Formats: sequence, C-alpha cells, structure tokens
Amino acid sequence: MIKTKNRIIRTAIPNKKSIKIFNKLKKIEPRGMHGQFPIVWKKAKDFSVYDHLGNKFIDFSSTMLVTNIGHSNTRVITDIKKLLKKPLMHTYNYASEERLQYLNNLKSFTPSYLTKFFLLSSGSEATEAALKLIRYNGKFNKNGKNIVLSFDGNWHGRTLGSEMMGGKENLKKWITSRDKNIIQLPFPYPWYQGSSKKGFFIKTVNKLLKSKNLNPKKDISGVMLESFQGWGTIFYPKQFIAELNQFCKKNDILIAFDEIQAGFGRTGKLFGYMHYDIKPDIVCCGKGAGSGYPLSLVLGHKKIMDLPKEGEMSSTHSANPLACAIGNATINEIRKKKLINNASKKGELLHYELNKLKDKYPDIIRYIFGKGLVASIIFYKHLISKVNKIGDECFTNGLIVVKTGRESIKIGPPLTISVSAIKEGIAVIEKSISNNFH
Repeated sequence: MIKTKNRIIRTAIPNKKSIKIFNKLKKIEPRGMHGQFPIVWKKAKDFSVYDHLGNKFIDFSSTMLVTNIGHSNTRVITDIKKLLKKPLMHTYNYASEERLQYLNNLKSFTPSYLTKFFLLSSGSEATEAALKLIRYNGKFNKNGKNIVLSFDGNWHGRTLGSEMMGGKENLKKWITSRDKNIIQLPFPYPWYQGSSKKGFFIKTVNKLLKSKNLNPKKDISGVMLESFQGWGTIFYPKQFIAELNQFCKKNDILIAFDEIQAGFGRTGKLFGYMHYDIKPDIVCCGKGAGSGYPLSLVLGHKKIMDLPKEGEMSSTHSANPLACAIGNATINEIRKKKLINNASKKGELLHYELNKLKDKYPDIIRYIFGKGLVASIIFYKHLISKVNKIGDECFTNGLIVVKTGRESIKIGPPLTISVSAIKEGIAVIEKSISNNFH
C-alpha cells in the first residue's frame, strides 16, 4: 500500500474487478487493442490518473505524448461547453467561425513561413497527406520525381502509406505489394561508428544513389523524418541534418518532418525540428495538438499546400468546430502557462535526475536520450526481459511509463507536471531498477 503526495495505491494490481473488465473487452475487441498496463481509467486530471478502484498514478506517458497541457484541462473543458451550448458539433467542410479563429491562432503561433494549414483527425492521416503532397509536387512541379526517402526505425503511422514510409520491417510484413519508390536510409544511431561525424549522411545517401542508379535532381521528390526516433527518443546528430538539408536544397527535394510526438512544446521548443536550425517544407502534427481530442494538421507553404485542387484533399472530420475549439484552447493554454519554457526548464531537471541514474548503474543503463520533457532510458539489449519487469513494477507502485517493447523505458509527462512529481517518479524508477538487479 502506498500513500504519498502524488500516488495512492490501496488495492492489488491488477485487481479481480479490473480483470473482469479486461476479459470482457478481449471477447469483443481484437487483441491488437490490448497489451498496455492493467488499469481501468476512471478519471485523469493534470498529471494524475485515477482508476475505478481509487488508486492514483503519476502519469509519465501523457497517454503516448498526447496530453501536453495536462489531462482534462479546464480551459479545454470550458470551451467545449461553450460550443455545445450553441449547439454546434460538426460542419463537414463548410466554414465556421471556430475554424477561422483556430487557423488564425495557428498562424500567429507557428513559424511565419508556414502559411497554410490542413486539418485532419489522426497522425497517420497527417503523414499520409504529407506523402501525397510530396508526390503531387514531384508529379506536377518536377516532371515526375517520385521517390520518397525515409529512415530505418522511424514510425509514421498504421495506414498503408505511412507504414511503408516507416522503417520498422517487422510491422510491414502484411504489405504484399511494397512501393519500390519509398526507400529507407540508415538511421544514425549513436552506436554506429562515425554517425555523429561530418559526412555520415552524404556517405549513406551516395551509397543509395549508386546502388539504385538514381539521380537526385530527377528522381527524388522528398524526405520524411521523425523529429526523434520514437522508441528511444533518439535525435539525429545536428551535423547529419545539416548535410541532409544541404543535399535537399541542392537537388530541389522537399523535407517533411513528422512532429506527431515532438510538436506543441514537448521537447522544450514549439517543434522538435527547431533543435536542428532547419526550415522544413512540410510539418505534420497530431497528439499534443488536440489535448486528447482527435486532431492533426499538416503545415506548409502555399506553393506546396495548394497543389491539390478543390475536393482532392479533404476529410470528413477536417476542421470540425469541436476540434478547432479544442485546438484553439490548447494553443491558448500553452501560451498562458508558458509551457514550452516549462518543458525546457523541467526537462533539465528530468534529464539531470536520469543521468544520475545512469551514473549509478553504468552496467545496466547504456544511454539517456531526449530533450525537454521527453526522455528514454536505454538499457543494454541483453537486459530486455528485465526492462519489461521494471516497467511493470513502476506501474504497480503508482507510476505509468511508456511501454516500448524494446530495451527502453520512455518518459513523457504532461508539460504541467510538478517538480515533486518528477522527483517522485524518478525515485520509483530507481527503486524498480534496484529491485530487479540486486
């Protein structure tokens, strides 16, 4: 039993009542929907999650980096209530005042060179739209340039196009007809020799051009990158991105960043790509943009975004007034509470505490990665079975971390999290490590 400032555990976990609910769900849902920690959520507020038995957890996941402004944010709830009183919930692609208000707010909130915004419902939709825009640009502006480059290990969604751009081979086994013009480059993992040195990107891309007999000016239309590789929150070396940028500008190739996890302040900057001093042509956002409501968006400049004709790129729920009201409230909350700066400052504390863990357990923890309020503890690969046990033990002690299925524990609390909750959460992780290795 646990009772602290930020945690309450007063039942066995999992509990018999919870197990009954899980078993009922398993009978009517595919197994792909399962595999998370055994908790039945009742409510969530700020950085706290409560189950139906009265247990209280610190949330180090933000439900997979979604609730950047905190669970059940008061500003969001207030604005939803105002809209429902109108009443107005859906408009298809017809205009609404909420839509214009949100888009104007986005325009003032995001870099000025990104002048147009396409609103959607999910991250996969956003990356699919980016793929379409890259191909549109190649077909109509560049005389048929068709090849799209992406990176091993990156993840862009579960739909056909997004999964083919992704670099996780085991998740693409179901695809019987691969697009031969979507090609992965090696990701510059820090354990690859020379990955952080000058010339690594040029070396790998030249090897590809030679093996495939490609002319980048005539063949390659765009490059898609995750701002950081999700499972390990691994950022690219800055030199690597500088070389990629130079290569793309030289050969008139579009650069698209997948900011689904990194966007809206998570890394201590508005967008994760800003850590690289680069201006991408297309930016895909989701998760934190909607604070728990299905909202995603694609940002770009006019010459790219206006390539599809009227009716050629739309979605049933695009720009629905409820999504716009919530998106607008999210921006206003980030501004008012200065959550981007908060992520940067509290991120320093998070990474300081995590690196103390690494120094204490050098034979167990290999790396600490991430920026701002997103981080990963990378354990040595042969310890993966114990890593899973550490995550489970954190949960039974009142801390929700992100399960990766890899040799990592991923951390991404709401940007509103308190200093005491960060320290308490790290203490739970340390205790779980100690219990499993000593």
